[in-house]
Amino acid sequence: AGGIPIIRPLKECLCGNRINRVMGIINGTTNYILTAMSQGGKEFAEALAEAQRLGYAEPDPTADIEGLDAARKIAILASIAFNSRITYPDVYVEGITKITSYDIQYAEELGYRVKLLGIAKGTEEEVEVRVHPVLIPSSHPLASVYNEFNAIFVQGDAVGETMFYGKGAGELPTASAVVGDIISAARNIQNGTPGRIGCTCFKNKRIKHISEVESKFYIRISVSDRPGVLASIAGVFGNSSVSLASVIQKRLEGNLAEVVLITHKVREANLRDALAIIEGLSVVAEVGSVIRVEGSEE
Repeated sequence: AGGIPIIRPLKECLCGNRINRVMGIINGTTNYILTAMSQGGKEFAEALAEAQRLGYAEPDPTADIEGLDAARKIAILASIAFNSRITYPDVYVEGITKITSYDIQYAEELGYRVKLLGIAKGTEEEVEVRVHPVLIPSSHPLASVYNEFNAIFVQGDAVGETMFYGKGAGELPTASAVVGDIISAARNIQNGTPGRIGCTCFKNKRIKHISEVESKFYIRISVSDRPGVLASIAGVFGNSSVSLASVIQKRLEGNLAEVVLITHKVREANLRDALAIIEGLSVVAEVGSVIRVEGSEE
């Protein structure tokens, strides 16, 4: 993640811990774009163009904005943290291209900020690894990481919660990490050693499928502005064992009302089953956004 030293701390400094979770902002480009959208009031396309002009985004930004770069990074971090081989195809990935200024605004009104996070959680038997936008409470340390900066939040059984912070985009932060690796390799050659610590992936843990993961969700839906609509939607959610924590009506556009829902923690498969039915209701014009909520206790 740019110039942040995290590989060696995970392999060496924190090796006396059982790591429970690694969660972080590990792509500076997307964090710059989301910051421009939240603090500058820009739409996604405008924020992306600004990031490209400043050199934070490539001419072809696909790897960044679709979450692919972050997915590769969290696969490496999860492999080290949980001592089990995790590769890029194992990571569930969503990018930030569907995030709108309305999502940013509504999240802040609800006490959250929108961030693209790499998330890895592990037990003795299995690991879940994913990259996607999240709503994170404004009080969480990661919520205050802006612009091209990255931060990685690590939770261990002995050390508790730690966070590594620094620039994640730009030529010098990237060069800092590359030159550090070159010097480390040169020292190993000089001393006739292949490196003190090699691969630490000696376990073969099961990868938890995204459909099994439990999360809270933010959902933005455009519906017909008439009586009984919310009851219909709530009924579908209830039949799929999805419990709603809050329902808030936002703006009106003609005969359509925009509704924002926050769920309690729910199994992903149950939520997707409910949304498939809701999208087919005649009173529903569009399911605009579905964003997971992290870092918030039930």
